[in-house]
Formats: sequence, C-alpha cells, structure tokens
Amino acid sequence: MSVCGALLALCSAVQGFAQSTNDPYLWLEQVDSPRAMAWVHAENDKTLAVLTQDAHYAGFYSNALAIAEAKDRIPAPSMLGGAIYNFWQDAEHVRGIWRRTTMDSYQTTTPEWTTVLDLDELSEKEHANWFWKGADSDEPAERRCMVSLSDGGEDAVTMREFDLKSGFVADGFNLSRAKQRIAWEDENTLLVARAVDSNELTASGYPYIIRRLARGQDITNAPVVFRGDANDGGYGVTPAALWDGAGNHAIIVVRPLNTFEADYYLLTGGNFENLALPHKSEIQALVNGKLIVSIAEDWTPADVTFHRGTLLALDLAEAEKNPGRLKPMVIYAPGPRESLDSAAATRDALMVTAFDNVRGRAFIYHLEGENTWRQSRLNFPDEVTIGIADTDLHDNNVFLNVSGYLQPPSLWQLNAGTQSLKEIKTLPPRFDASRDTVEQFEATSSDGTKIPYFIVHPINMKLDGNNPTILYAYGGFQISLTPGYSGTMGKLWLERGGVFVEANIRGGGEFGPAWHEAGLKTHRQIIYDDFAAVARDLIKRKITRPRRLGIEGGSNGGLLMGVEFTQHPELWRAVDIQVPLLDMERFEQIAAGPSWTGEFGSMTNAEERAFLISISPYANLRRGVKYPQPLVWTTTKDDRVGPQHARKFAARLAEYGIPYYFYEVIEGGHGSGANLKEKARTTALEMTYFTRKLME
Repeated sequence: MSVCGALLALCSAVQGFAQSTNDPYLWLEQVDSPRAMAWVHAENDKTLAVLTQDAHYAGFYSNALAIAEAKDRIPAPSMLGGAIYNFWQDAEHVRGIWRRTTMDSYQTTTPEWTTVLDLDELSEKEHANWFWKGADSDEPAERRCMVSLSDGGEDAVTMREFDLKSGFVADGFNLSRAKQRIAWEDENTLLVARAVDSNELTASGYPYIIRRLARGQDITNAPVVFRGDANDGGYGVTPAALWDGAGNHAIIVVRPLNTFEADYYLLTGGNFENLALPHKSEIQALVNGKLIVSIAEDWTPADVTFHRGTLLALDLAEAEKNPGRLKPMVIYAPGPRESLDSAAATRDALMVTAFDNVRGRAFIYHLEGENTWRQSRLNFPDEVTIGIADTDLHDNNVFLNVSGYLQPPSLWQLNAGTQSLKEIKTLPPRFDASRDTVEQFEATSSDGTKIPYFIVHPINMKLDGNNPTILYAYGGFQISLTPGYSGTMGKLWLERGGVFVEANIRGGGEFGPAWHEAGLKTHRQIIYDDFAAVARDLIKRKITRPRRLGIEGGSNGGLLMGVEFTQHPELWRAVDIQVPLLDMERFEQIAAGPSWTGEFGSMTNAEERAFLISISPYANLRRGVKYPQPLVWTTTKDDRVGPQHARKFAARLAEYGIPYYFYEVIEGGHGSGANLKEKARTTALEMTYFTRKLME
C-alpha cells in the first residue's frame, strides 16, 4: 500500500471508529434488557403476521416437523463402556433423552433402548430448560462421565458427574454454569479449564487457566497447573486426555494464540512441556504409541520439509523425552486437489477421511514396524461425503456416515482389523429424488481462480433463466462444504421444482489450508468475489436470473450474506441472513468476537480496521439503494456470535426505509432453536420466504 493509501485508510478507519461509538442502536446490544426484548417481540409479531399467514407455511411446518421428529431416523452411535449410546429428540422427548443399547441390538431395525437421562423430566424437576451438550468419559475405564447441560442452548454449560449405571453421582464432581472444558486425568482427578473470576478470562470470555481438581475439592481451592495469558486469542485453553488401545496415555494442553494458531504442551515428568509443533497444527489421536498430528503450515523440524495439509505421526515416548526435538513421519500427504478431513483411532488402526475435488474418500492405516504406515482405501460411491461417526479404542469397530445430495444417509460398520465393511442402517428417503440430478461446475473468480460448485436440479431443467434457485455457501474457518442430504431442502424445495446450489468458495478447507488462507483478514474480499462469480456463472448458463435467485448462509456465512446484500443487491431477490455477524466495527466487543481476529482481522490494526469498515454490512447500508427484501434471523441465547448484529442491522434497515423481515428465536443458542419444533418453525419461515420471493 502506498503512503497516501495508508493515510487514507487510517483516516477512514478513525472516522469509522468514531461513528461506531455514536451508534444509535447500541441499546440493542443489551441482550436481555426490557427495551431490547420489547423491540424483538414487536419485530417478531410483524414478521410472523406475514409469513405464518402465507398459504404455504402450514404445510412447510408440518413437513419439516414430521422429518425432524420421524422415528425412523438413524440414531447417531457413540461407543462407550461396551455399549452404544445415543441422544434422541422426538415429539415425546422435546428436550431429549440420552439412552443406550447393546451392539447387537443396535444393528437391528428396532433396537431396545434403555433411557439413561431424560432432559424433559430433569428440566421439569429443576425448573430449567436443559439442552444437551455432550458427555466426557473417564477413559479407559468408561464407567463415569461428565455430562454437560446448557440452559436454553447457550455455549456456557453446567457439568455434573454421571455414573453410567446409576445416574448422577450425589457427591461427585459438579461444576456450575460457565464456559469451561475438562479432561479426566484419572478417575478421581479432573483438569478443568475454567475461570473462578473475571480476571481469569480472555477478552473473548474464555478461560486461560487450568486447575487440577481432586474429588471432593472446591474448584476455588484447586491448584493451578497451567496458565496462559489474558491476551490469548481463540477459545481459551483446553485440556485433553488421550489413550490408545495399548494403554499409552498422554495429557495435552492446547493454548490458542489466536483463531488458528496454538501452542501444545505435553505432561511429562510432572510438568507441562512445550511440544515443538508448528503453531498451525492439530493433535488428532493416539494410536500404537504414536501421536497423530495434522499440520496447516509447512514445517521443517530437521532437514525435511513437511507440507501443510499433511497428516503425521510422532512417537509419544520420544516426545516425552525430548519435546523440543520431534521426529515426524508421514501418514497421509494430499495431492493438489485433495484435502484431509479427519482422523480417529481404533485399538490397532487409524481411520482417515479426506476429499478429492470435494468428493469423499476413506482410508485405513496400519503401522508396520516403527516407521511404515500401510494404507487401504475403502470403496464408496464417488459423489458422497464420508464422515467418521465414532471409533472404539477397545476394539477395531468404526462407524461411518455416508450421504450425498440425493442419497439418504447410511451408517456403515467397519472392522478396521479385518477390513470387513457392511451397511447396517439407511435413512428412508424424505423426498422423491427420482426427477433430480447432481452436477459439478466451475466459475471463474475475479483473479482467474476456478471455483467449483455443486448444483442439484430437475433432470429436465430448462436453460431459460427461470429456475427458482437457492445458492448456499459459508466461506471461512477452513470449514468444507461437501455433498450432504437435507430432507427439508428436498421436500420443501427440490420436490417442488427448485434448484439448490452449494459453492466451494475460498475460506473453506475443500482444497486444504491454502484454500482457507487465501481469504484471511484483508484478503477476504476474494471470498465475496468467489461467491458473486458463482452467481454470475449460474446466470450466464441460463440456469437462473436475479429475479429467481436467492442466497442463504449462517454465522460467518451470515456475514457473507450481508456483504453480498450490500455489494451486489442487483444479483438476488431473496437473501436469508442466519445468526450473522454484520457489524464488523464492533464484532470484537460482542459475545465471543475477539476469538475470531485470526480470521477477520482486528480494529486495533489500522489496515485491518479500514478493510473491516469497507466490508461491514451494517456500515455499508445506503439510503436510496434498491435492495432485495431480506430475512434476517437470530437467537436470543446465542452467546457465541450474539443476536446484536442481526438486531442492529434490522433497525438500520427500518431507519432507511428498506423493507425486511426480522425474526429472533428466544432460545436455542447459536442455531435455529432449542428443540425440534422451534427448528421446524424456523425452517418453515425460511422456505415460505423463499417461495414468496422466487416461485411466485
């Protein structure tokens, strides 16, 4: 940037910062204030009076709820203590039940379940609205766990010790509501990342202190065993306990430095020692005494360079002896159009999933000798996503999820030792897919890069520019969008002749770390250019036209929607902005905003501040511009992004006389609702909105 350019940017940034402090809608940032909630209820009433009275709404809601509450859904398996556990919600269990069955029973069409914990009963008994947030078991015994419960769906949780045979432990570990994480050091000791006062929180509101909590001890008396810094970024420190099938044990602490960089510490000799891993890396698993690590930056620990996106193995015993001199070995190295997805350990093997040009791949790796990993590829159809549902450290069982846009999800059981693979469950179709097909195209972005996208459309689609089309993307945090089945999108949109498009724009991880890093901070405009390029390609191919084109995205994807709304209002007629970031001048002062500066940049940096103001949807709304009428929705209990962004954006739209719909779910955290009925209602509102705008 030239000196003049830098001065202009700085002046613009300072002016923008001054404007943000004079924001007339700061009162809407007071999440639960009577004035703010009165505004929310009034806005909800206006929107519901229109959309719920539409002739399509009742049918959409009925279908969405029927799909959400269907009894024949595949119950997601979690292998624990020799049994299969599952969390389940339906019409009779609104908040949900945690239940278990045997492995043999689970493989039948009608498993016999035993309820372990009923959240509806617990909520009524305790006068709360408990929302399930998972359970952390005390491996390797797997006899007890810490159950995490959220009141209303927020990220802050209450954690209670739970005996898998008898229920809550009366005098067990009990951690009151907080943003916190735990790891079992042994059956009588927890490592707890939790602040006991506000001085132990980072600017993002996450703890940077870890304490060792003994059974019967109060958290305020537990000794501090690890300390980060109040200026640390990301989501705060995290303790982790790793075990493998051979009995090897590693205690790890992850200390985030920013959104994507972290230091790793290994407990050895009674102390936490820094592991000489690259800052952009992630410890995935422990198998056969080897720490499994993925790297998102090039790494040269000795004379050999390992390229970003590679999956590596480190000998745990050697790392404990000399954590500053690590000797990695390659397990998986992606090609130019490939990327690693995930890795998980069984007793004797490593399960790995990856993508080849956004198509799912699955591999089993076995360690032969000390340094050789033998690969076996599993055979699945080409245009699907393969995900690891769960693995078991005590045997070689693996559960895999497989699905595509038109292929209902199926659950496969793999024995990683014998490599026997069988399909054990398949979701019945939720819509008639016989008249649709899937294609993959590419658009050319502003810098000449080819951007792939999938399009799901009627086989007999006419190329006349008149097809109602919904375009979806995310574009951030190295999150990949891959083929997946949506019963509601199929039933409420595709079955009625609509077209669905998913764009693999930069910012995601579809092609590895480089695809993500291309759009970080002040380079972020390229992400928005990619999305607009896909839209223009759809129009050029005469698949659709602006009158028939709608877009949707949530969270970071909600920011994407806001930017596209302000930068290219001429390209769309419908914009569905879900649980969004929109005020990029103040995002660091709202909810967990400071934890994302590694992705977006910071207002404390002059160049980044100027860029953030230049793309901030809230700052760039203009009077007199012909915008499409958006649907902006959020949730009151969202303590991650926060409802403030959506509220203020809607208020500014109202001030400028720009038509809009606003809806705020009163509970539900960072999502569309705390229970299936609320989620179905949000879906019905969205599809009613798209139908009114694009199909009529």
